[in-house]
Amino acid sequence: MNTVRVTTEEERQAAFSIREKVFVEEQGVLLADEFDDYDESHEDGADHLLVYADAVPAGTGRLRVVEGEAKLERICILPSYRKHGIGRVIIAALEQWAKEKGLAHAKLHGQTQAEGFYQKLGYHTASEMFMEDGIPHVLMKKTLSE
Repeated sequence: MNTVRVTTEEERQAAFSIREKVFVEEQGVLLADEFDDYDESHEDGADHLLVYADAVPAGTGRLRVVEGEAKLERICILPSYRKHGIGRVIIAALEQWAKEKGLAHAKLHGQTQAEGFYQKLGYHTASEMFMEDGIPHVLMKKTLSE
């Protein structure tokens, strides 16, 4: 597995393609809702991550700073690459970026079907279930260790 910070248009399109396949085609999120202003390249934009498995773009995620905390977002893996540890790699890389930015806390909106996965990585559930893009989610938080 190879993890890269998205810096080229080709990498960006690969990350967006994964998100479209997972969130729009598989989970039914509206295309207009999946992509937002934070995907644009500007000061307030998100930092994007791409994970390659066997030289194929297989997973992605992004990091934003929101209210002084790291917000991990748009974490997804192509179906044929799930259950191979890519999710753990994505979370670890995003958390490392957050630490490099001097952030001590991370949060995410986890789909309830992935709540156990995030708990295994040290996140705790910090809200009741809520709907986001028609999918049940919970707010999850973690204190990042040094």
